[in-house]
Amino acid sequence: MTTASPEPNTNAAIPDAATQVDIYRRMSLISQNDEAARKTVKSGRLMMPYYSPKGQEVIPSAVSVNLNDDDRICTIYRGTHDMLAKGVPLRDLWAEMAGRVTGTCKGKGGPMHVTHPASGAILTTGIVGSSMPIANGLAWAAKLSGSKRVTIAYFGDAASNIGAFHESLNLASVWKLPVVFICQNNLFGEHTRFENATSVDQISKRAAGYSMPGVTVDGNDPFKMYAAAHAAINRARDGDGPTLIEAMTFRFYGHVFGDDDHYMTKEEKAAALAKDPLPIFRARLIADGVATDAQLTELDADIRAQIEDAIQFALSSEMPPIEELTRDVYAEAGAA
Repeated sequence: MTTASPEPNTNAAIPDAATQVDIYRRMSLISQNDEAARKTVKSGRLMMPYYSPKGQEVIPSAVSVNLNDDDRICTIYRGTHDMLAKGVPLRDLWAEMAGRVTGTCKGKGGPMHVTHPASGAILTTGIVGSSMPIANGLAWAAKLSGSKRVTIAYFGDAASNIGAFHESLNLASVWKLPVVFICQNNLFGEHTRFENATSVDQISKRAAGYSMPGVTVDGNDPFKMYAAAHAAINRARDGDGPTLIEAMTFRFYGHVFGDDDHYMTKEEKAAALAKDPLPIFRARLIADGVATDAQLTELDADIRAQIEDAIQFALSSEMPPIEELTRDVYAEAGAA
């Protein structure tokens, strides 16, 4: 299995110091939030389906620093990291995960269906691969309105084997839509190993069939991920059409919380854990003089406090009233 293609582009964009720290901030937020979510479920404070994004923090963090506030993302039910990186507020997110009326969807969506248009997180879907055709629709709307808005479609490696992937890439290329398809290839489709279900060694090779650029990058390297996202997003914003990015990564836990991940070998999991991108990037920021250990420790502590505040807010919020069962199902009487 090839993990990433070489990066021959000497003109690749490099994030400045402030952007590097911002990428780290988002990575730390994702990692700490994941730890808090797993602890909250294990302690019995919440009962909910949970899909850990641990190990995949770099991808949406390095992508989102290239996006504007009004740019949009469509992600999947394993996309908590994508939501946080784009700016979904912690209180709103936790309240939704807890099924409270103060959540992003008034507690009716739960952790698999978080939607927060104000931050650009337009959709979280529970249907594998459906982020892509919906992202095309958002991109088509942006093109029709003359907007420079870009839409990101996040999906996993297994989703590249379904019809929606191929149909979406084809139409996006035909219409030159301002959309970027980002495959977070963590090497496992639910409980199935990548090589057992996918006919190509690199998903990015499929881009050639739809006349769009395709690139495989190390999704655990903030600099390579930033450069790939920067080029693809600018291409989309300039009206030159879509790009397929295959970001290679590894999920540290099973598909869903409680999964014993027996389909991973102990050796490959140990190797991935030894290359955890968060502490590696933290050490690099300090070594390069971008930030001090004290500055990053303070940043981490602030994030930890925000997460605890969000948990307390969620657990103290009210459950949805019975009226919510029929609200948002049909148009309200007299509504414009």
